[in-house]
Amino acid sequence: MEEKLKIKLSIADRVYPLTIDPKQEEGLRKAAKNIDLLAKKFEQNYAVRDKQDVLAMCALQFASKIEQGGISESENIKSAKDRLKALDDLIYNRLGSE
Repeated sequence: MEEKLKIKLSIADRVYPLTIDPKQEEGLRKAAKNIDLLAKKFEQNYAVRDKQDVLAMCALQFASKIEQGGISESENIKSAKDRLKALDDLIYNRLGSE
């Protein structure tokens, strides 16, 4: 069993101690950095002072990207299925006419 790792992440001027699997460290540190950068951007561009509002906007931004990615992926899968069905029909019709 892999040893747990204790780290501290700083997000929006607050430190969060975590106990994690070592393989999660890089992803968590990158995520915390991205949240911090986006929070600073919101604070500068929208003159928002309340950290809770800033973090809520960050959460909305990241969640909307995930949801939009899922929507795009669903559309791509449907499109691929439609093309495969058309190809299958074409092959079936060609083989059936011989």
